[in-house]
Amino acid sequence: MATIRNIVLVHGGFVDGSGWQGVYDQLTADGYRVAVVQNPTLSLAGDVAATHQVLDSLDGPAVLVGHSYGGVVITEAGSHPGVAALAYIAAFAPDKGESVSSLIADPAPGAPVPPILPPENGFLFLDRGRFAAAFAADVPERLAAFMADSQVPWGVEALEGAVSEPAWQTKPSWYLVATDDHMIPPPAQRAMSERAGAIVTETPGSHAVYVSRPAVVAAVIAQAAQGLNGQS
Repeated sequence: MATIRNIVLVHGGFVDGSGWQGVYDQLTADGYRVAVVQNPTLSLAGDVAATHQVLDSLDGPAVLVGHSYGGVVITEAGSHPGVAALAYIAAFAPDKGESVSSLIADPAPGAPVPPILPPENGFLFLDRGRFAAAFAADVPERLAAFMADSQVPWGVEALEGAVSEPAWQTKPSWYLVATDDHMIPPPAQRAMSERAGAIVTETPGSHAVYVSRPAVVAAVIAQAAQGLNGQS
């Protein structure tokens, strides 16, 4: 398999695409053509459309990368003919008919519960005072505070958006498990990655591992681009 040169990065809920900058810098320095999707996170359909728009603009195949809820987006959007491989970064990897809402409905005993506040006018936010500990425990304090205070409203409709045909059933996938994640429990990440048949790498890191450990994240994406096996 020839190395794929195009990389498309899809962010999750509560944040925007700027958090990918460290990963972007690493990948572009290594010669990849990187595009960042600014998905509105209002609905799954809208985010899939935004992702397809970016994929349509590329010349050649791409690795489609998703963090957190972005994993739902790439699972649905990844059937696009321009997608050659998928990379999940501490992300949801739903099966047919599943959504973030269904995947988090029945947490395991003792699992961390994300500090999501009750919806306001159809939108969700994380408790600002608990954001750093839950989402970005290994991110510098000032940056974690900025992330908490610059949250993007996450639409309940996006949370409830269900996958129709999971792209991981037909496309090769890679998965990075963040072992200190307090948003998506690591055992859930392992279970989803195993179900998807993904090549798995594990690293110490918070849910914001794409911010705190961009070199590790970029290395997993490069493995996907090169069709290489990772290290479990």
